[in-house]
Amino acid sequence: MPNSIIELKDIRLTLTSRAGPVEILRDVSLDIVAGQSTAIVGPSGSGKTSLLMVMAGLEQATGGFVVVNGHNISGMSEDDLAVLRGQDIGIVFQSFHLVPTMTALENVALPLELAGVADAFVTARALLDDVGLGSRVDHFPAQLSGGEQQRVAIARALSRRPPLILADEPTGNLDGKTGQQIVDILFGLRERLGATLVLVTHDDKLAAMTDRVIRMSDGKIVSDDVKRPAMRAVST
Repeated sequence: MPNSIIELKDIRLTLTSRAGPVEILRDVSLDIVAGQSTAIVGPSGSGKTSLLMVMAGLEQATGGFVVVNGHNISGMSEDDLAVLRGQDIGIVFQSFHLVPTMTALENVALPLELAGVADAFVTARALLDDVGLGSRVDHFPAQLSGGEQQRVAIARALSRRPPLILADEPTGNLDGKTGQQIVDILFGLRERLGATLVLVTHDDKLAAMTDRVIRMSDGKIVSDDVKRPAMRAVST
C-alpha cells in the first residue's frame, strides 16, 4: 500500500457561537497518499477550509486524531507545531500574508533565516527566479500586483522544499489569466519537488487538474473521486 502523508480519523470540529455550539466538521476520516494532488471542493460553509486548517495544525480538532508525515499532531504544543510546519508543510493562503515592510527577497528568505539556513538569500533569490520574479526581488508587496504577491507567497511557502503543500483558494483573489499563471507555477514546482498537494478551491477547472477530488457538504465528505495514481513523492 502507498504511504499516507496525511491521516485523519473521526475528526470533529465544534466552535462556539452566540447561538450555541456549531458543528463545522463531523466525523471526517481521510487518508492522503504521499505524492498525490488532491482538491477539496464544496459550497461555502461546507467545512473545506476548516479541514485544511486542521491538517495544517492551525485549527485544533475537537475530537479524533491527525497524523501528518508520521507525526501525530493532535495535542501537539504550539511550538512543536510551528517546527513541524516549518519543516514539513508549505501553506499558500488566498490572502498572501506577506510582511509589508520587507522586500520580496526578504519575505522569501525569512523562513530560511529562522531555520538557520546559511545561504538564505541565495536560495530565496533562486526561488524568486523560479516564479518569474527575478527582476522584482527588491520590491515591497505594495509595489507588486496581486499575482506577483501570490508568486512571492508560493516561493516563501516552498522555500524549505516541504513534502506537503496546502493551498487555500490560491487563485481566489486573482483574475482568470493571472490565476492560471499561478496554477501553472504551483503545479510545476510541486512536480519538481515531488510533493503532495492539497488545495481548497471553488474552481472546477483547477480541481480537474488534480489526481483526486474530495467533495464536502455540511461538514462531511460526500464523495471521493480518485482519478489518477499518485506520483512518486519526495524523500524526506
